[in-house]
This record gives sequence, structure tokens and C-alpha cells, in this order.
Amino acid sequence: MSCEYSLLFLFLCGFAVSASTKLCEQGTSCIIKLPAQNIPSEIMWTHLSSGDFIIKKNGRIKVNSLNGTIEENGSLTLKSVTLNSTGKYKYTVYASDGTETSGQVEIKVHEKLPKPTIRLVCNANGSAYLICEIPYSEDLTISWYNEKQIINGASEKRLFLTPAQMQESKLYSCHAKNPIREEQSESITSLCARKLFGLDFWITVSILSGGGALLLLLSFVLVICVWRRFIQQKHQQDEDELRLRVFQDETPNGTTRSKHTARGQPAPPIPQEDTSPQPQTQTQTQHKTQIRARPPPPPKDDEEYPPPLPNPRNKQQRKRNVEP
Repeated sequence: MSCEYSLLFLFLCGFAVSASTKLCEQGTSCIIKLPAQNIPSEIMWTHLSSGDFIIKKNGRIKVNSLNGTIEENGSLTLKSVTLNSTGKYKYTVYASDGTETSGQVEIKVHEKLPKPTIRLVCNANGSAYLICEIPYSEDLTISWYNEKQIINGASEKRLFLTPAQMQESKLYSCHAKNPIREEQSESITSLCARKLFGLDFWITVSILSGGGALLLLLSFVLVICVWRRFIQQKHQQDEDELRLRVFQDETPNGTTRSKHTARGQPAPPIPQEDTSPQPQTQTQTQHKTQIRARPPPPPKDDEEYPPPLPNPRNKQQRKRNVEP
């Protein structure tokens, strides 16, 4: 018996062991308090899972691989903890007289709890399901409330509603809780919407209304396009008939033409023939002088020897006749 007391005394005198657990939320700062009362002159914190550590001596940080800091009282502050920060942290305190004290503190990091939502699933027989939609996490607790009254025995994510409960049209809400935080969903009414063609009634009505308005608009635009096309064809036909009538009314003495062409451009002027007498050129005069008239054929006579033809006078005879 005395041996057991001696071992216990040596254990308490050599070092002190203290174990505690701290809960932290993901993404927040987590402070691990040092159980010792006195302010240490030198302290070291070590994460046993990863082997990272931090040392502070004489008020200055010597080594830091924990992404944290040591306060004046020796407490460890971890910045923006993650799920990997979960585990045991060992502290070792060195007093000024050389006394060494160590211990362990465990922390557990929980995921950040989001706000849950409720989805209503209606069945053909009038019953329905309420589904609490929230990501799964460890130590998560689900509870259902009806008109702010907790529903006993409802701890699953899915809540079944009978047709009678659906007729009551009460408000339901879902509560999600973990060891750190509790979140509540928005309340919804247990009322299934009417459906048309497999969709919500009002959604279907909106789609049909929008489609009808679009069809009416397209029909109106189509009618306008057809009418404009008809007017253009009618105008072109009238213009062609007018142009044809103008060409048919033309006379030999005078010409009546349209002032514009088929494309609406001004018509070119009609060239007029020059009726004034043109002077004969020298070439035409010489050509006429060179042409001699053929003598008339001799008259037919029954005589065998016709009378001889008179010889033309020469230039000398002409001069003699002229002289007195």
C-alpha cells in the first residue's frame, strides 16, 4: 500500500497531467487555455497528430509551425481552424527554477452548420413528405416543429404527412443542431399545389399565356408583312400597266413618252431628225459630172443600111464658128 502512495506522489511531483476537450467551429479562431496558473517563462505547444509545434521563450516566439500564437498567460490561439486541426495538443511548461510541467488538451472541430431548407413532395393519394435538406455532418440532430410545437419522435430528415394532416394546412419547420450551433429553417404550409400537364398549375398557366401572347404577336407581324407585300405588288402592277398604255398611245406624227423610266429615273430625250437641206459636197458633185447619160437606142428601120451618124465637131470648128 505504501508503494502505491509513493508512486502516486512521485507522479504528481514529477509532472501533472490534465485532460480536457474543447469544441471549435470550422473557420473560426479557437483558444486553448493553459491549465497552469503561473505565467511561464518558456512554453511549447505540440499538435500530436501532425507534429507541428510552437515555442515561446522570454516573451518572444522562437518557432511557429502551427499557424497560431501564444498569449501572455500561455494559452494557445489557433487562427481559422479546419477539420485537420482536430486532435490532442500537448503543452510543456518550463519554470524559472527548472521545473517542467506538461499536459494535454483535446479539441474537436465541427463543420459550420448551414441553414436547412424544406422541400415538399406531394403524392397522388393526398399524402406528402417533408424533407429537411441539410448536408450530413457528425453529431447532427434533426427535429421537426408543427406550429412552433415540437413533434415527438420525429428525428429523421423525412417527415410523412397523412391526407388528414395535409388538409389542416399547418406550418412546419425543421431544426438542425450540432454540439456548437443550432439552425432553423423557414416555415412552410403543408399545401400541395394543383398540377396541370405534370407541372404546377400557375406555372403552366403562365407558360401557356406567354406562348399565346407570342403566337399572337407573330401572327400580327405576319399579317403586316403580307399586306405590305401585296401593296408593293399592286403598285408595281399599276406602274407596268401605265407604262404599257403610254407606249401603245404613240403616233407616227408625234411621240408621247413617259417622263420617267420603269425605275423612276428621268427618260432620255428623243433624238430629232434634221430636215434642213444639206449642201452637197465636192465629192458628190464630181461624181455626178462623171456620170453620162446613155444614148437612146437606134430606131428600128426596114432599110438594110441605116444613115450614118453625124461626127462630133472638134475644137477648131468650134473656134471658127465663134469668130466673125
